[in-house]
Amino acid sequence: MRTHIVARFAAIVLGLQGLAILALVVWQIWALVAGDTGSFESAVALVVLTAVGAVAVLAFAVATWRGQSWGRSGGIVTQLLILAVAIGAMTGAYAEPAIGFALAVPAVAALVLLVLAVRAAGRRAPGAASE
Repeated sequence: MRTHIVARFAAIVLGLQGLAILALVVWQIWALVAGDTGSFESAVALVVLTAVGAVAVLAFAVATWRGQSWGRSGGIVTQLLILAVAIGAMTGAYAEPAIGFALAVPAVAALVLLVLAVRAAGRRAPGAASE
């Protein structure tokens, strides 16, 4: 199955997001080693969960690149979660609108690309309804 160009762009954005999450893991490990944490156990748990998230996003990127629907679906869910975090960063008592904006822009771009990739895949699928 040939992957549509939009899906390739979506996979690239997902891959960059996965690499950014890996960079966050490195930063968290650095803070853990430097003793810049309130609770060692909580910090280790957060590092593990962040690493699992990074691996998942990278897996979604690879699957999207290969044209597999589960990668697109997981990528869409990931973008919605990132947008929820971005909205949280933009609002509230400790709002950081710049951080929220920096999270929201690539998430919206990836979400649009992924939805377009789903639509393109539906057009190519055998037995798909014609427009």
